[in-house]
Amino acid sequence: MISRATLLSLALLALAALMVSPATAHHNMTAVFDFNDRVTVTGTLTVMDWRNPHTYFTVEAKGAGGVIETWKIEGPSPGFFRVRDVGKADFEASVGKSVSVEISRARDKSRFGLIRTFALSNGKSVSACPQNC
Repeated sequence: MISRATLLSLALLALAALMVSPATAHHNMTAVFDFNDRVTVTGTLTVMDWRNPHTYFTVEAKGAGGVIETWKIEGPSPGFFRVRDVGKADFEASVGKSVSVEISRARDKSRFGLIRTFALSNGKSVSACPQNC
């Protein structure tokens, strides 16, 4: 028969394993993004997803021949921006307006990238370098 102390120890171990799993799922930025493939995307900020551990943005920009391209852009956590005096309200005010974002493009060459610099419609600009560069 298994003792009560052993069952409690096993339950705590299982709980600890569940708490660690999100951290192990975090991706390696250099595996996903090519820091030598820089792209500047200028277009309309259409979507922002402001939550931890990363922020996500969608920018619609004119591509070759005037065709609209949808770019998905990943950024650091909201706290990263706050300590640089750029907050959620700054990004919300830029939704539907023109922004310019320099990104490190995804290695698969999709329209996905990691923020290097982000220039908002209100004139504020934030650099994610050297963290994302």
